[in-house]
Amino acid sequence: MALQANGVAFNLIHLRRPFLVKAVAPEKVSTSRVEAEKLKLGGSDVKVTRLGVGAWALGDTVYWNDFQWNDRKLKGAKAAFDASIDGGINFFDTAEVYGAGFFGAVNSETLIGSFIKERQKTGPVEVAIATKFAAFPWRFGRGSVVSALKRSLSRLRLSSVDLYQLHWPGIWGNEGYIDGLGDAVEMGLVKAVGVSNYSEKRLREAYNRLKVRGIPLASNQVNYSLIYRIPEENGVKAACDELGVTLIAYSPIAQGVLTGKYTPENLPSGPRERIYTPEFLKKLQPLLNRIQEIGQNYGKTSAQVALNWLICQENVLPIPGAKNAEQALEFIGALGWKLTSQEIEELRLLASQTKPVGLRGYENLLFLCSLGVRLKMRWDIKETNEAYRALFKSTIILIKTPFEDRLIAMSFN
Repeated sequence: MALQANGVAFNLIHLRRPFLVKAVAPEKVSTSRVEAEKLKLGGSDVKVTRLGVGAWALGDTVYWNDFQWNDRKLKGAKAAFDASIDGGINFFDTAEVYGAGFFGAVNSETLIGSFIKERQKTGPVEVAIATKFAAFPWRFGRGSVVSALKRSLSRLRLSSVDLYQLHWPGIWGNEGYIDGLGDAVEMGLVKAVGVSNYSEKRLREAYNRLKVRGIPLASNQVNYSLIYRIPEENGVKAACDELGVTLIAYSPIAQGVLTGKYTPENLPSGPRERIYTPEFLKKLQPLLNRIQEIGQNYGKTSAQVALNWLICQENVLPIPGAKNAEQALEFIGALGWKLTSQEIEELRLLASQTKPVGLRGYENLLFLCSLGVRLKMRWDIKETNEAYRALFKSTIILIKTPFEDRLIAMSFN
């Protein structure tokens, strides 16, 4: 197979989130219980449930869904959306680049918009929608933010969204992007604004620039889980707590790894197998075993324990991604109870014995895309799942260079 890479594909720039977990018998969850656990997004007036739903995988054919999107997966996603709402969850997070027309993908915003419209046929729907602006280098100035938001609103079929975020820091023009967020608030296109994948330094800069206009920075969305606690180590979590900025945690159960379903002999599918290797999963077993034991004491699953651990950190909003109704209901079961302080620290100690792994490689892909280098794939065989897998293996090798690591440091620090 001949494969040529000239830049970075539009849909390879996801930083986030959903994962596959083992289906379990759903517990019945009181909607009133979920309603009682709402929180404000930072200093804004937007109230959302303590748990949200991430829509990175929705419609995606590159990182998720075994490289294909079909009617069965669409029905499962719609059922997950309905089950989340029925269970009292009202916060859904998407982005303009999720499922963005690559390898048969379907845009995530478009699907969310269709789910809302379908649901509205049976009555009013209370949902809080968050989406994101892609900071491509060919987008200049504050006007590019407003223009992109309007296109997102068109796909979502909404007049406004509850939260609009900068998906990642650009290599230039960030002050203009922040100004664009403020403009969007004043135009009534969004109720609250936030950032994503911002370092402590960039977070403070964005906070202060919006503060001058009397607009609070509501959130910073970052990779955060029991086995990826970098936000605790690099000052991001502390800064969010200090400034009153909600930390939205994507990949909160490490793309399914913390459910315990994966082992050195049973690796996750697709590109995840390049991150969660047999060696890593072997080292993780003591932590996974203890999570399962604690869950059994509470009558909870491992996924529910891992999500509850994050909720117990306070000022943290996890957004796992559900592919069906059973998973959606399982995640809701992370609410309404709390781990003890001793259990929280015990799990942290066990997790600290394993070096964190996460989406670093795909964050690198995102940065390369922000450099404005477009990837065009050409191969001389039929487009098959094998070709997609080969593409990812080649791309991961491509991004692991000292030069690129220096560029990453320049952008994200």
